[in-house]
Amino acid sequence: MAFIQHTKSLLSKTILHNSLRYQHGYVVLLPEIGEEAPDKNPLYSRDGLPKFNQITIENCRAAMAKLTLDFEIAVQEVEATLTESPCEDVFKDIVEPLEKAGNPMETTWGLSKTLYLGNNTLMPTSSYMAIHDRARRARAAKYTSKSIHFAVKNSFSNKKERSVEQLRILEKFILEGKLNGLELEGRKADSFNHDFRKLAEEKKHFKHKSDLSLKQHSQMVRDRGVVRDFPEYLLKATAVDPNNYINGPWRFSILPHLYTPLMEHCPDREIRWLLWKANVSRGSVNNIRELSTSLHTEEIRYLTDSLAKILGYSTYVDMSMETKMAGSKAEVTKVIDLLLARAKPAQDAEIEKLLIFANERGFKTDGLELWDVPYWRRKQRTALYNYDEQKLKDYFPLNTVLTGLFQLCEKLFNIVIKIRTEVTAWHKDVRFYDIFEAHSSAPVAGFYLDPYARSEDKLRVQNSSWMIGMQNKSQVTDSKPLAALIFTFEPPVGDKESHLTFSEVKTLFHKFGHALQHLLTRTYYAEVAGLSNIEWDAVEVSGNMLTQWLFNEKVIQTISCHYGSGDKLPISTFKDLCNAQNHMAGYDLCNELYLSALDLEMYSTKSYWASLVKQLWPQYKTLKYIDKIDAHPCSFTQVFTEDWAAAYYSHFWSRMIAADVYSAFYEVGDNEQQIKDVGKRFRDTFLALGGSQDPSQVFREFRGRDPSHKALLKTLGLKKVVKHES
Repeated sequence: MAFIQHTKSLLSKTILHNSLRYQHGYVVLLPEIGEEAPDKNPLYSRDGLPKFNQITIENCRAAMAKLTLDFEIAVQEVEATLTESPCEDVFKDIVEPLEKAGNPMETTWGLSKTLYLGNNTLMPTSSYMAIHDRARRARAAKYTSKSIHFAVKNSFSNKKERSVEQLRILEKFILEGKLNGLELEGRKADSFNHDFRKLAEEKKHFKHKSDLSLKQHSQMVRDRGVVRDFPEYLLKATAVDPNNYINGPWRFSILPHLYTPLMEHCPDREIRWLLWKANVSRGSVNNIRELSTSLHTEEIRYLTDSLAKILGYSTYVDMSMETKMAGSKAEVTKVIDLLLARAKPAQDAEIEKLLIFANERGFKTDGLELWDVPYWRRKQRTALYNYDEQKLKDYFPLNTVLTGLFQLCEKLFNIVIKIRTEVTAWHKDVRFYDIFEAHSSAPVAGFYLDPYARSEDKLRVQNSSWMIGMQNKSQVTDSKPLAALIFTFEPPVGDKESHLTFSEVKTLFHKFGHALQHLLTRTYYAEVAGLSNIEWDAVEVSGNMLTQWLFNEKVIQTISCHYGSGDKLPISTFKDLCNAQNHMAGYDLCNELYLSALDLEMYSTKSYWASLVKQLWPQYKTLKYIDKIDAHPCSFTQVFTEDWAAAYYSHFWSRMIAADVYSAFYEVGDNEQQIKDVGKRFRDTFLALGGSQDPSQVFREFRGRDPSHKALLKTLGLKKVVKHES
């Protein structure tokens, strides 16, 4: 470890010692910094944009090393000041100094993530993860400081002197501190720290085993008849030799980006059964014992429950709801029941019709199994609606879609989006856009767009699309929002420009809606700007809302243009497209509700996971559960190793809120002025307020009432099912 001399007045032996402190398993160490470490932020030019033509891994890591250390020292200086004298103004003494110190670190972190996802050659995974882990530890310093926590908590009593935004910031600091155990002492603090570290270890073991289990199953297929209906991309992805993908052989696996399309296109029922079995038995004690995660599953549940109880909550779900719009398990359960009442009968009818369809086409058994549904579902959707992603692709050239998307947003939110040339980026295909508001001569925000797949330097995983908030808006630091949108769309070939599947069009709209909430925020502090501090179950509302516009006939006309004829998407095709999107919507919604309910039960009860599955499955599922094989909770990584524990329901909740938001536009019909009025209201609430207000209040300000589940049911086409007597 290099010895570091620093001119900051408060850096003393005490502060140097305090830098080596334990916080729930994290050890913050002083990094190595070269002699030529930059003064400020070497990676950004005076116009506020990164110098991508000069950035290397080395200066990126050196910058982050210095900036994280600077931030930790800034936290220590605030702590020292609080020790010397009581806090008089929490924002001038704590919040604003930390925001100024944190801004360079946060923007460099955002830049590093952009490079990692946009050009993995320039920023390899190992280099980025070192930066990510270092930045994450440094950021936590302001939320794991007892002196800061109690100073903020003491100042909260003067509510009348604070704006709504300021109160939200104070609440955020107080809650973060509480959930980090800062209010605990003695044995409780020791137990909390022990369980926190143990939980991190259990999650690590679970993830490691789960990742390994994905690679265990492999089937070699040499029969060309099995792959006769495969789209070209799937043939290439499974071919042992991608250069000879027509003739094979092909290797089938359960890797996430292959499993679903294989189940949809493989006509061999035995192969589908083996794929399904391998996928749902991951982590089971009846599969590969060394990769069993069942004990880790129960240990993670036990430890999260223990942490919650130490902090004073009845269950981990109750603790989780502190940071959710729904507010309580009871509220989520009520909505699940309301949706299930419509979705379950629809699912029953859908499965019945699907079996009839399959029997008419040679399926010889009396009932469908779980491994049959994806294959026959795709065939039924094609037969009913002539749905073919590859044929539809001819109607959606990327540039036309972008033009229509930007025009829609300009109309709805009274903004102007302009491309800016001569901006350096991480690849020649990357474009940069400025966003102007009606009242502004200078741009209020900007974003990079990196549209194309590049096998040599872009990560390829399932759903390879990202929105990175590179820099938050802050009036404290006079910073404008900056974002990057990164996709893996098919690049242009010869004279033919890039075309998108309809699924990719939806992804583009969703990510851009998500980006707008980051880019069009009007808050004062970065702490609550854009997507920061938005409750988990509301963070995807803007993205989901913008996606709803794809089912507006006028919008689809503006984004479609056949590459051969130049024709817009025919109205009949558009109607089929809309119907195809809701094909078996009851089945899909029931599955989402089941996983949400399972997640909530696992984190609020002590029943063994297998017992919970047997209890919940028949309430939500039409097809039978095969208990001796299906151990799907043992590979439910979203709630055991990722950040969705007691929060999986957030996925459908955001869609429900977004559907209700979009219904406000739908209700005014084709009245252009009223559409603009609703757009302005959305701009002034959801897009402007970010995390500075509770999302329930934001919704009320926009809609004038509390949310309803009915709009989601209508969007999905889930009408009451009337059973006819035979």
